[in-house]
Amino acid sequence: MNDEKVKGRLQEASERVHNFQEVEFGYNDEEALKEASRCLQCVKPRCMEGCPVSIEIPKFIKAIKDGNLKEAYEIITNSSSLPAVCGRVCPQEKQCEAKCVKGLKGDAISIGSLERYVADQAILNGFASVSPKEKNGKKVAIVGSGPAGLTCAGDLAKAGYDVTIYEVLHKAGGVLTYGIPEFRLPKSIVQKEVDSLKNLGVNILCDVPVGNAITIPDLQKEYDAVFLGTGAGLPKFMGIEGENANQVFSANEILTRINLMGGYKEDSKTPIKKGKKAYVIGGGNVAMDAVRSLKRLGVDAHIMYRRSDEELPARRMEVEHARDEGIVFDMLTNPVRILTDEANNVTGMEVVNMILGEAGEDGRRSVTEDKDSLHTVDCDMVVMALGTSPNHGALKMSKIELSDRGLIVVEGSHTSLDNVYAGGDAVTGAATVILAMEAGKKAAREIMEKIG
Repeated sequence: MNDEKVKGRLQEASERVHNFQEVEFGYNDEEALKEASRCLQCVKPRCMEGCPVSIEIPKFIKAIKDGNLKEAYEIITNSSSLPAVCGRVCPQEKQCEAKCVKGLKGDAISIGSLERYVADQAILNGFASVSPKEKNGKKVAIVGSGPAGLTCAGDLAKAGYDVTIYEVLHKAGGVLTYGIPEFRLPKSIVQKEVDSLKNLGVNILCDVPVGNAITIPDLQKEYDAVFLGTGAGLPKFMGIEGENANQVFSANEILTRINLMGGYKEDSKTPIKKGKKAYVIGGGNVAMDAVRSLKRLGVDAHIMYRRSDEELPARRMEVEHARDEGIVFDMLTNPVRILTDEANNVTGMEVVNMILGEAGEDGRRSVTEDKDSLHTVDCDMVVMALGTSPNHGALKMSKIELSDRGLIVVEGSHTSLDNVYAGGDAVTGAATVILAMEAGKKAAREIMEKIG
């Protein structure tokens, strides 16, 4: 049995830095069959223990091996409403693939690549996901069309509930649409997944700002249950001098302008005023998305991160892709002041070197400043990618309970309001797409148990 996984094909780095087309091509039929054939079909599949949405992984892989892609798609969509998304952006290496027995002596099965293959084949061949049950007469409102909201909506619709999603932006998808770049997650794929939910009977209303146009108390009167999947879209900053300069952005703004508003186009109504040299501050997936997007706009793009390469929280694959594309990584470095000219334009940053200490209870090593290392770097653009917090505009008039951190307080998935549930980043703080999906599934189960 081959212990080496089938490696996916990529756009050459020298080519992809000049376009926003998807970096990874995905498996073809021969590659998918070869990779599926590596699966041991374990009697007690540990891979499923690592899947937050409980996909029956061995079963769908066996269906690929047997040449029955429609069956494979049905198996996946019994558990996941967004397989083409998950196959691309979920950190399988830390979840299902981390549990794979094959990984003990070789390469784990490329479960994510196989899921993507099945989902893409389903799109190409027009496979339908599982058929919904007959309508049961119960109505549920979903606030927010990100991964938590879409997943909750999908599970409820399959069970026969009448589901309506309220989305403040003009396109559905939440962070899948405005946050993740085209080269990692094509928007056509997101739209196909949204269309699949519409085919299940989910009604999606865009350009509806809950909290203003309609309030949560209004929804409580009209629906049997309400789910809040409003995410965490409020960017964080460092609070250092110079952050109000003209060319200091949040990663959210850069990515939203590019992904949702086409700000990179010459005729854009919301253009990005590009710098010649930019520093993206942070080391997570959002930082990688922002810095790689800037590189594609012709900017000399750097990552500045206060810890070492080993502590980078971004997926290793995304870090490798960034390095291949010529992104410069300034590690163990942190800004303390942004320098500006008389017109308040960025001219550089004062930065210090950082010293790693011992690991804390969370496993992360502490960092302290080397006070004697203060020096200046030149740049004309700074992008903060330091995480996000919830923006609770939708909660106006609701008197919902929030924690000291500004997160929605839940017991299970139920909030302090009658028949109002919540999940995803609005409850946990910024996390991954798949964990938001897990929260959406959990809330759907609780709603079904409560309202019947």
